[in-house]
Amino acid sequence: MSERFTEILRAASEPAWSDAVRHRFVNELFAGAVPDAVMARYLIQDHRFLDSFLTLLGATLASADTFEARVRFGRFIGMVSGEENTFFLRAFEALGVTEDRRTADPDTQPTAGFKAIMREAAETRSYAAALSVLVVAEWLYLDWASRAPQPLPVNFVHAEWITLHDNPGFRGFVDFLRAELDRIGPAQEDLCHESISLQQRVGCELDSWIMVGADGLGSKEDVRVFSLIVLA
Repeated sequence: MSERFTEILRAASEPAWSDAVRHRFVNELFAGAVPDAVMARYLIQDHRFLDSFLTLLGATLASADTFEARVRFGRFIGMVSGEENTFFLRAFEALGVTEDRRTADPDTQPTAGFKAIMREAAETRSYAAALSVLVVAEWLYLDWASRAPQPLPVNFVHAEWITLHDNPGFRGFVDFLRAELDRIGPAQEDLCHESISLQQRVGCELDSWIMVGADGLGSKEDVRVFSLIVLA
């Protein structure tokens, strides 16, 4: 049996993929040991993706080639703009992150880069290009979250961030994304690989930035979180 197309794309995302799911931040998240200051910085940056992410999801819905796929994307858009956004607001309140702080903190370099990737993929109006970005992003989240041991942390900020990305609905959505890209990707292989390569280039550009601890994010490990965990 030939290898699934999405498995080939996953392999193309290495070594960032393996680095992400084994990262110290993930292990500390599982243990409920991520300091509030680090979790606040991380969630502020991840929340910045929502607008670009919804733009990408909307473009994917519009370019999908079946009614069933458009319904699936519509449901997921509702979850992101509802349940997931509500989690962020609750987490910010618990962490003492004000709306002024969320507005004032600048985008980090990877945040700006990944927002651009999502918007550029949306602007292609290509179902294959949009799916390529979504598969890598969402499958990566599922991969690290599904490794969480039981019981989950007591702190809801840590526990719910894990369960948002490891639950039956999310697993089903990732399976759907992979099946869709397995179906249409091989006919547009170059375009799909180009999307993955762009993600890799953004990650590679972080090396020198990490070394100097740009944007006052703290330790090299704190900064590296954004290159590996937010989106590989």
